[in-house]
Amino acid sequence: MKQLDAKQLGVSPKTKIIDYGAFIAIVVERKSRIIMKDGEKIIEKAKVIQKVKNTPIYLQTGAPVCSKTKRHLKKNDVLIMAEQ
Repeated sequence: MKQLDAKQLGVSPKTKIIDYGAFIAIVVERKSRIIMKDGEKIIEKAKVIQKVKNTPIYLQTGAPVCSKTKRHLKKNDVLIMAEQ
């Protein structure tokens, strides 16, 4: 488990990205609900990361995720995992 440099992957430097070896996680550290607008941004980041590193992308968060957003993320191959 190591933190990757977001700028080298082509996404915003504020984005926290962790490489777990088998997959890469985009970390969202906040308390408020993740809604569809946030989900779209996450999917955009995931697509950019997958162009550089061809591994599965996960969303790592402790915040609740809207059910519609969960379905949309899953449809776009971004899986959700609980924050560790």
